[in-house]
Amino acid sequence: MQTHFSIAQLADPDIAEANRILRTCVHCGFCNATCPTYVLLADELDGPRGRIYLMKDMLENQRPATEQVARHLDRCLSCLACMTTCPSGVHYMHLVDEGRRWVEATYRRPPVERLLREFLAYVLPRIDHFRRLMRVARWIKPVLRALPSRFGAMGRMLPDRLPPPGSTERPRVFAAAGPRRRRVALLAGCVQQVLDPAINDATVRLLTRHGCEVVVAAGAGCCGSLTHHMGRDARDFARTNVDAWTRELEGAGLDAIVVNASGCGTTIKDYGFMLRTDPAYAGKAARVSALTRDVSEFAATLTLMPNSAAAAGRRVVYHSACSLQHGQRVHAQPKALLAKAGFTVLEPPEAHLCCGSAGTYNLLQPALADRLRERKVAHLESTKPDLIAAGNIGCIVQIAKGTAIPVVHTVELLDWATGGPKPASVV
Repeated sequence: MQTHFSIAQLADPDIAEANRILRTCVHCGFCNATCPTYVLLADELDGPRGRIYLMKDMLENQRPATEQVARHLDRCLSCLACMTTCPSGVHYMHLVDEGRRWVEATYRRPPVERLLREFLAYVLPRIDHFRRLMRVARWIKPVLRALPSRFGAMGRMLPDRLPPPGSTERPRVFAAAGPRRRRVALLAGCVQQVLDPAINDATVRLLTRHGCEVVVAAGAGCCGSLTHHMGRDARDFARTNVDAWTRELEGAGLDAIVVNASGCGTTIKDYGFMLRTDPAYAGKAARVSALTRDVSEFAATLTLMPNSAAAAGRRVVYHSACSLQHGQRVHAQPKALLAKAGFTVLEPPEAHLCCGSAGTYNLLQPALADRLRERKVAHLESTKPDLIAAGNIGCIVQIAKGTAIPVVHTVELLDWATGGPKPASVV
């Protein structure tokens, strides 16, 4: 694609990167075939190629974002299926991130939408605030569910109950069972800690059982993904985590940084890029990104020892979260681990398409998210599974709202199969 950025514009490293990405695109349109919103809406501007044209025009001319541009970029799930499909290697993720920053800086949203985005960006990354909000919201859930559009969607996404805090909510070190073979940091996270702390507990049990010392580092918190994909500056979140893990690296050392929420993992693996222009953090951030592994990616390097009959006869359909299969290119490992543990692993039709969760997407774009969930659930249920496994808390919550089949994290099944407790949702 031909571009016409000025020399002055290209002095900005973010614009220079956008220019490089735009010039990689050859207009082929292969991306549209795997774009969830294009599949649903059949609108060129709701596919990657159309969005690329909108961003090129906006960035090249330094034109304030219009309502049309904001609407079509807001509808993008950042599922990154287009990057898996693209034969030219267009790095759409970095381009749409820049486009969203420009929209956030130049477009004035309607007051209600602006307020909702401010609210989500403030509350969700802060675990104490989020838990307090969930406790209050449970009492007014019937009222919220009756409200229109986004507020009704928030009410429908509320859990029926809140679990007690898990074992990883505060900094601590979990000793390896037997001789220590590895030392890893675990991202405890924010939203997942409130909605389903059992995922972290299962991760700790699985890793310590197989010779890993697990540290929840002091100071580590939200990865910044939720606010980053809303077009806001998430680099302070990144710096905070980089500092926390660098202290561990320079202290007792780390063999890996393990993440069990794949949306977070995709962002942390990109810290090196996010902080590339910060001389105080560029090197440290690149080191953190290089050490980051999804829990299934890391578990695949261990010799897991199934020692129970938990998996016998259980049919598990695997939902491959977009941030894992497209963002991190980790697709085969979770299925191989489940199969080795003894589960019968199934793969649904349209496994490449998003379920509609996508961070805050199911709250900000509920109509499209609901349609994507219905489509995803129909495909998952068509395999006649006993269980649905996924590697991302957002997907788990989203899919569980549309099916009676238990939806559990992959790591919970691996923990169960190697001697841990049965996941609470499994009968």
